[in-house]
Amino acid sequence: MPLIPEEPQIHESAQGPRATPAAGRTAPTPRPVPGPRPAAPPRPGRPGPVRPAPPAQRASREGAAAKPGPSGPAAPAASATPQIQLIPASAQGALDAAEEAVDLLLESGRAPGDVLVITTGEPHPWAVHELSFGEASYWAQHDARDDVFYADAAAVSRAASRPVVVVAVNGGTDGVAATALPLAHSRAGALLIVCGDPQQINSVLGTRV
Repeated sequence: MPLIPEEPQIHESAQGPRATPAAGRTAPTPRPVPGPRPAAPPRPGRPGPVRPAPPAQRASREGAAAKPGPSGPAAPAASATPQIQLIPASAQGALDAAEEAVDLLLESGRAPGDVLVITTGEPHPWAVHELSFGEASYWAQHDARDDVFYADAAAVSRAASRPVVVVAVNGGTDGVAATALPLAHSRAGALLIVCGDPQQINSVLGTRV
């Protein structure tokens, strides 16, 4: 069945300085609705040589991840079929929409290591930065599972499952999206968030999921 975009359920005040829609979007981006989760612990520092600072997008999530959240009983195990949320966005605005989704997930208490972000077009600046130190170091961070991990669609088959997978359909051919979206769905334990053109996304997920 065609997917219906989620109604916004997180107040605008939860957002940081991002007050205007990204260039290329034709309408405000609906907010994803992450479920309640235990508070995320502060991220441990990475040992080893000092590296240049990664792109600015990463810094905002560092702060969000370190904020203590409410205590409470552990969340129940995720269901076998992950929930799917569609965030309408143009190809030019899909990556910004994915960034907002990740920020909201971390602010709600999701652990950074719970989240995998996949791009179908240009890679995320964090991935470009980390790959500049070599693939071994890049994939070691994936295996450590202590941070949000960003991967190109071509690498989805190598990525391990995580509770939340966010896909930015920010370019690439229809074939790339048609391959990446079902794989991303199979990697999502509890929630799949897809940012992009609804017609393109429904044409893939609506017939395969």
